[in-house]
Amino acid sequence: MDPGAAAPEASAEPGIRILAQFIRDLSFENPRAPDALRPSPDQPAIELNVEMNARGREDGLFEVDLKLSAHANRTDGPLFVVELLYGGVFQITGVPGDEMEPVLLIECPRYLFPFARQVIAEVTSQGGFPPFLLDPIDFAGVYASRKAQAEQQIGHA
Repeated sequence: MDPGAAAPEASAEPGIRILAQFIRDLSFENPRAPDALRPSPDQPAIELNVEMNARGREDGLFEVDLKLSAHANRTDGPLFVVELLYGGVFQITGVPGDEMEPVLLIECPRYLFPFARQVIAEVTSQGGFPPFLLDPIDFAGVYASRKAQAEQQIGHA
């Protein structure tokens, strides 16, 4: 077998590399401190929002942003609001163009999530609360839901 023939097949295998990751924007609000830090029998209600965005760059790489926002409230008022825009620069190889969107909006956020989760846990802890540990997110489900909403809006337009 010709060794040169194996090289194109190897380079055609899909691959994802994270070249950089960073906090693009971080906001933490503790509007009722220190009163909100007092123990309460009420469990907080937490509203979590997740957004994923991606864009190609001129150098052939991709920027992916994972936006997580959590609003915690009790019956006596708001506890905290945390918003994080966490980004990464990815090199993606061997993925056909028609399969690129799911890779960028499902797989890349999966790589970023553990780091973003840690940032949110640390900032809520520094705000005086127990660390807020986000449950794992089904990025494929979020992607499918957003895709269905977009198609539904196009159908109604």
